Amino acid sequence: MRTNTVLLTSALIIGTIFISGCGSNGSTTDVIDGTSVTTTTSDSTIDITNVVFDERSADCADYVNGYTASVLDIGRSLGFSADIVVTNDDDSCTLTSNNIPNHDFNDASASFATLVSEVSQAFAIPRNATLAATPTPLSQQTYNGIMLNGVPIDILSAGCYSPSSPGADADGNVAIGCTVNDGWLLDPLSTHNHFGADAHNAHTQPNGSYHYHGNPNAMFDEFAGPNGSPAIGFAADGFPIYGCYFYDQDTGTVRKALSGYTLKPGLRPAGASNPDGNYDGSYRDDWEFTDAGDLDECNGMETDGQYGYYVIDAYPWILSCFSGTPHESFNK
Repeated sequence: MRTNTVLLTSALIIGTIFISGCGSNGSTTDVIDGTSVTTTTSDSTIDITNVVFDERSADCADYVNGYTASVLDIGRSLGFSADIVVTNDDDSCTLTSNNIPNHDFNDASASFATLVSEVSQAFAIPRNATLAATPTPLSQQTYNGIMLNGVPIDILSAGCYSPSSPGADADGNVAIGCTVNDGWLLDPLSTHNHFGADAHNAHTQPNGSYHYHGNPNAMFDEFAGPNGSPAIGFAADGFPIYGCYFYDQDTGTVRKALSGYTLKPGLRPAGASNPDGNYDGSYRDDWEFTDAGDLDECNGMETDGQYGYYVIDAYPWILSCFSGTPHESFNK
C-alpha cells in the first residue's frame, strides 16, 4: 500500500531550499579506515517516514543529507526514531544510522529472536564502482549493502542441513551455527523455512540489529516512473540497488526484472549428508543460474549505461554475489 505520497526528490528539493536559507552545506573532517577525509554535509534533516523514493541516481552523493523517521514496533507498541546521515567526499559516501527503518516493523507475522534495538553503524559506499574481473561471493562476515533508510542487507542465513546436530529439526535443519562453506545453506525467505521475518522480509541479529533478507516492501511501490523503480540502497561494492522495475528498451515498456535462476530439476542427491526430496527452494543449493531472465549471476544488469542490482520477489531476492569489489567498511 502506498502510505505516503511524499517523494524523496521533492524532499531533497525542499531540503535544499531550506539549507539555502540557513547557510546550507558545510564540510567536516572524518577519519575512515585511518585516513583523514573532508566530507560534504547538509545542515537540514528530512522526515522520510513511509516515504516512497523516486530518484534513480547511482551517485550516493546525491543523497547527502540528514534523515529521520518516527516508526512503531508493532508487536511491542513501542515507538522508535530512525536517524540517518549521509555525507560524502570525492571517493565515497558515508552512511551512518541507528538501524531503525523508516517504516513500522515487527507485525503479527514476525517472530524475532531478539528485540529490536538501536545499533549505530557506518558504511562507506564507493562512488565510482567498477565491475570486477570475477564476482565476489557473499559472505556471512560481510553485510551485503545498506538501504537508504539506514537498514543493512544481510542475505545469507546461518542455518543449514545438519541432521547430526543436537538442535536439528525433523527435516535435519538447524537455524544457526552454519557457515557459507557448509553445504545446503537454508534460504531464509523460502516458504519452506521459518526465520521469523516480518512483512518487510526482515528480522533481528542477536544484538537487536534489524536487517533485510529481501524485498523491504517499502521505499518503492508499484507505480514505477517512466525509467523504472528508484534507487533504494547501495550494495557493498558501490553499485545502486533499485526496486523491481526497469525500462525495457526492447519492448518500450516498464516491467519487473526477472531472475536468471531456476530450480534444479529432479531430486537432491542421495546420502546421509544430503537432504531428501525435490529441489524446492529450501536451500540455496536448490537453485542454479540458467540465464533464464534479465538479471545476471549476481542479480544485476546494465540499463541505460548504468549497472545496478534489482530487488525481486524470487531467488536470489536482491543479490547473490558482488559484481564489483565490496568495501571493507561492510565487514561485520
